[in-house]
Amino acid sequence: MEELDILIEKVPELISNGEISSLRELFSEMNEVDIALLMDEIEAKERLFVFRVLPKDISADVFAYLEPESQEELVRMINDAELERLLDEMFLDDVVDFLEEVPANVVTRVLAHSDAETRKLINRFLKYPEDSAGSLMTIEMVQLHTNFTAAQAIEQIRKTGVDKETVYTCYCTDKHRHLLGSIPLLSLLLCDKDTLVGDIMEDEPQFISVNTLDDREYVADIVSKYDLLSVPVVDNENRLVGIITIDDVVDVIEEEVTEDFEKMAAMAPSDEEYLKTGVFKLARNRIIWLLILMISGTFTGMIIEGYETLLAGFVALTASMPMLMGTGGNAGSQVSTLIIRGLAVGEIEIKDYFKIVLKELRVATVCGLVLGAANIARMFIFSNDSTWPVVLVVSLAMFIAIIVSKLIGCSLPIFAKIVKLDPALMAGPMIATLVDIVTLVIYFALAKAFLI
Repeated sequence: MEELDILIEKVPELISNGEISSLRELFSEMNEVDIALLMDEIEAKERLFVFRVLPKDISADVFAYLEPESQEELVRMINDAELERLLDEMFLDDVVDFLEEVPANVVTRVLAHSDAETRKLINRFLKYPEDSAGSLMTIEMVQLHTNFTAAQAIEQIRKTGVDKETVYTCYCTDKHRHLLGSIPLLSLLLCDKDTLVGDIMEDEPQFISVNTLDDREYVADIVSKYDLLSVPVVDNENRLVGIITIDDVVDVIEEEVTEDFEKMAAMAPSDEEYLKTGVFKLARNRIIWLLILMISGTFTGMIIEGYETLLAGFVALTASMPMLMGTGGNAGSQVSTLIIRGLAVGEIEIKDYFKIVLKELRVATVCGLVLGAANIARMFIFSNDSTWPVVLVVSLAMFIAIIVSKLIGCSLPIFAKIVKLDPALMAGPMIATLVDIVTLVIYFALAKAFLI
């Protein structure tokens, strides 16, 4: 990153001096991703200059890595001939990803300068649901007929491979484009040239593919589970319509993880970067959940108000309340985080609920006994007015609260899954608020039973 900061200062200077050859030499030694990062940081006019200086064979790749705002700005500034050349060089899935992020007038201009076939394909892709496999896929893949020989297949790859996003895995179809199997490029290179593709393709019954309408999280799970570099996408009649490559899956995983983090922190998910999001939008994303949690916290205050007399008579009870509520909230958050993560990666299913409950009961018992014993020592060491009845009430309340908190923490995410909600909603602040209420009810019930 330090080198990038130096380049961000150096490039405008080279531009102002008109040192085009130096710029081209500099960019020839850089990765396309780094060039895009640099272009995102410089002024719009300088970005346009850099784009025009870039070698034509990498400008499309660089454009695909730019931030949507930079892409939109650049498309508005380049002329029609440059736009047509850019669209010719870009992979179709990158064009679709770009169009999904820009205003309608930019989409109209791009479509107007696309050829009829490309325009038809783009419109088809844009009709797929945003979170579906169809919106992620590219049609730039190698298709081979099963009656090709290995020599014919390799010749086909030589002719068409330059325009494909990946050639490492080739997909085999019949004359009606039904997906029959796949074949690694290595297998074609190593087999006898007269061997038929159909004889060496991988066509096991468990051959992996996804449907155009499958959710993108499901696609990411499939690619991760089977360690795939790409996965074929088929329609309802098992016709091959595209593939999804690992780079797009990585983007999906990053977006989903970010979304889950935001939900776990009680915020509405946002597609925009933090520094590029307006103050009012950030506030809007947070205020709803803050209001819900504030109202929920009102119940905590009402419970405390109902036991003012009891608290007045036992100062140690009041002093122990923050510790009890914090410990219960932490216990619930610990297990909810594990369950949410397990549900997300497929390690835990709804049918495992009772196994989880039994395990967490044992874990909670151990944790409760240790913390209860530690609390006895804590209260006698740090509290001047602790008596055995008060100490036992606090310690017993802690033991029970930890058990109940862990049961709540493991149950709510699974309940959310059952009712088709995102389990990530049942984490952090939500668990803590609910556990606070339950902990206080348990605490005061025990205090009333043993101290009055």
